[in-house]
Order: sequence, then C-alpha cells, then structure tokens
Amino acid sequence: MKPRRTTLRPAARSKGGDAVLMEKTEHGNETGLKNRPVDDVREPPSYRVLLLNDDYTTMEFVVAILEEVFHRPHEEAVRVMLAVHRHGRGLAGVYTRQIAETKCAAVRRLARAAGFPLRCAMERE
Repeated sequence: MKPRRTTLRPAARSKGGDAVLMEKTEHGNETGLKNRPVDDVREPPSYRVLLLNDDYTTMEFVVAILEEVFHRPHEEAVRVMLAVHRHGRGLAGVYTRQIAETKCAAVRRLARAAGFPLRCAMERE
C-alpha cells in the first residue's frame, strides 16, 4: 500500500485574522480546515551579560576575557574593562538565554583556571 499524500492549499482568511488552510487528500476530498495563527512567532527574550568588579582580577585578564569569549575588538574591550573598574560592572554583551549562560560559564571556567575570582552575571533586558 503506498503512503497517503496530503497537500495544503491556501484559502481565505478567517475573521480572526488567522490564515486558514484547506487540507486535501490524494483523492481530492477536503478533510477540514486548519487554523494557523499568523503572528505566533516572537523574538526570544534578551539577557545582558555583565562582568562584575573585584579587587584581585587584573585589568589585562578582563580585557583578554572580553576579546576571547565575547569577541570584542581591543579598544572596545578596554572601554568595557574601564567601566567594570570604575563603576563596578560593565556590559559584555546581549544574548539569548542559552548563549548568555554559556558565555557566563566560560568566563567562570577561564577565571578559575587562571586563579581569579572574576564574576559574571546575567540580567533580563
């Protein structure tokens, strides 16, 4: 027995603004309507990744982290490092949740391996 094929053809829009599709079987019978919302795709929430100041992590290490983990150019990495030094925290980047968690974990891992207590935090935008 060969597999059943279905095709979808566009139909008129419903009163609610949803796209309505008619499904046809291989025999040409219409089996019913399928409502598919048009506006169901949203941007994922963004999270800011912040580097927090401490008294032991060197400025050079913070710049290296910004260049290596966050792919910042040297001049921008120095600017962020100075914000961390002067204001207690600096914005390293804005990412989706999973990427932000991965970046924070990488910062912690590299800082511990180098013997620094550098901290990284995430906050929702």
